[in-house]
Amino acid sequence: MPLIEVKPSLDLFAPALVAAFDGWVDAGSAATAALAQVAEGADTVATFDADSIFDYRARRPTLDIVDGRLSELSWPELAIRRVRAGGRDLLVMAGPEPDYRWRELADDVVRLAADLHVVEWISLGAIPAAVPHTRPVPILGTASRPGLLKGNVQAGPAGTLRVPAAAISVLEMTVGATGIPAVGYFAQVPHYVTGPYPGAAVELLAALGRHIGVELAPGSLVGEARQLRTRLDAAAAVDESTRSYVERLETMVDESRLPSGDELISEIERFLRDRGGESSGLN
Repeated sequence: MPLIEVKPSLDLFAPALVAAFDGWVDAGSAATAALAQVAEGADTVATFDADSIFDYRARRPTLDIVDGRLSELSWPELAIRRVRAGGRDLLVMAGPEPDYRWRELADDVVRLAADLHVVEWISLGAIPAAVPHTRPVPILGTASRPGLLKGNVQAGPAGTLRVPAAAISVLEMTVGATGIPAVGYFAQVPHYVTGPYPGAAVELLAALGRHIGVELAPGSLVGEARQLRTRLDAAAAVDESTRSYVERLETMVDESRLPSGDELISEIERFLRDRGGESSGLN
């Protein structure tokens, strides 16, 4: 049985399938926040069999208890919503990262893309990195073939990098292997920041907009990013070790020098040792 149920008689024009999942490659909830902004108020055109793809013990439904009475359950769900942008359609798939049946899900998404004549796949994600909050959010890109990335986007690191996979990457690879152009845009989020990082969501929206040739409104994310920047600046100002650490990251960014793995580990260890586990909105 297919894991996806699609509404019949969809009339789409040059649809792009845009996806983001929470979890492993959604640092600061940047990617899912960006697509939540894009898909706000949009119609659902496809749903997924939640019982087949989610582990409810790991991702439990929330329960409302009103005056001692079990009132309502809210289950995790994954859906595709249709958005019109610049005369074309975006099919926005965003939500919790599936726990089960990734390969079967990828095959079903490929069939969906073929049935709906999807012209391209776009992944959005975010990863923790050795970057300072005082500089623009860098965006790294992946692509199923050269020349697909648009804008000032740095391709992923040269050579082989072996990391634990994410469901979003499984889908991107599977769709790209069919010949449908597939790209990914991944924001680099300062690894020392805890909680949501709306600045990265704003930059992902900008990257998505450049790719499809449509300006996407960031809504309240811009104001939230400014507020967080103010809090992070204040936290760094009152703590010398934090300020010194941020300044070292600024130097590396300004010199366009990416730290090696050993340098990154050393920097993180020194930062945590100097701060002694204190918290002011930072790790």
